[in-house]
Amino acid sequence: MGDLLVSLYAPAVEALGRRTARTDVTIRPVLAPERHVVLSWVERHFSQNWASEAAVAIGRQPSSCLIALSNGELVGFACYDAIARGFFGPTGVAEASRGQGIGAALLHRTLQAMKDMGYAYAIIGDPGPARFYIDAVGAVEIAVAGKGIYADMLRTPKPAVLA
Repeated sequence: MGDLLVSLYAPAVEALGRRTARTDVTIRPVLAPERHVVLSWVERHFSQNWASEAAVAIGRQPSSCLIALSNGELVGFACYDAIARGFFGPTGVAEASRGQGIGAALLHRTLQAMKDMGYAYAIIGDPGPARFYIDAVGAVEIAVAGKGIYADMLRTPKPAVLA
């Protein structure tokens, strides 16, 4: 599936906020002195690529990387304006914390932050769980072939296998 588009003024975004209001986590922007902690966590739980994008988001003023904390422990993150202006992501929740509504709460709070910054729409590039975004906020596919902005991205070479 291609990139997705979300109207930040769609009723589904507000409805998601109501559904996730009671999620038992604290969601807030990353503070500059926490940068190394968050980036290490993102790399450990997800990838170097996502940590690189999160680094860009954390460096913005205000920070465009939000974190989810449960009992003082980092359990998830979501960024915007990392790969390009108007893009949501990357985002992820620790495997042990999935299924508790944390990802949905992060999605809502991040989209709300984008709306507060003046955006009317958000692009979700190369979405993994596309059905989640379609169901959660009424995202629609942008009908353009290919991988969009990620098409020609440099990647870490895989180690050679010795025979």
